[in-house]
Amino acid sequence: MNVLLSGIVGSTAYGLATPESDVDRLGVYAAPTEQFHGLHLPIGKKASKVSTNPDVTFHEAGKWAGLALGCNPTATELAWLPDDLYETRTALGDDLIAIRGAFLSAGRVRDAYLGYAVAQFKRLESRGDGSFSADTRKRTAKHARHLYRLVSQGELLYATGHLQIRLDDPEKFRSFGERVAAGGIEEARAMLAAAEERIGRIRTPLPERPDEETVERWLHAVRAAHYSAPA
Repeated sequence: MNVLLSGIVGSTAYGLATPESDVDRLGVYAAPTEQFHGLHLPIGKKASKVSTNPDVTFHEAGKWAGLALGCNPTATELAWLPDDLYETRTALGDDLIAIRGAFLSAGRVRDAYLGYAVAQFKRLESRGDGSFSADTRKRTAKHARHLYRLVSQGELLYATGHLQIRLDDPEKFRSFGERVAAGGIEEARAMLAAAEERIGRIRTPLPERPDEETVERWLHAVRAAHYSAPA
């Protein structure tokens, strides 16, 4: 597999890992260019290589680019990791980091981060009353703190054009998750409402549309570098 860029993501990257947490990894690879000229294209589900325990995901360059252009939070964070969290960096991987801002656009960031969090918090409303088992409560606390993290990261990205991966105060997110799992749904609702109100007042530096021309030039460079002429 021609890995272009890979690193440690998830709870470890955010500073939210517990002793029970796995170390999750994410990467981008390039399929041989000639494979795109045949009958069985490396696209869709075939363009992702996934394993679990721990979670390791590698997306083919074209698929990753599509996810990142949609500002998918899980895919996007790979291009914004602190340097010490990268495990593989090639020249094309460095080029990808250099153009990471080209994938961003205001509406997609708002929808992918805040919009997704709003939808997910609605799921917590039906089970976040503190009356469930200890195991379910632990899962709910984790869910809540990661959604709070998503909102915080998305708001900062929307306001500054920069995605901060490592959280300044991880304990704030842990405490929030525990309170929501214990029945603090109103606090979660208030947090979301406040974030929506603040984002509505922000003059974002993000463009209305991503810079697809820059992204496509990078992808063409990937295809050129991984093409072998038929024998």
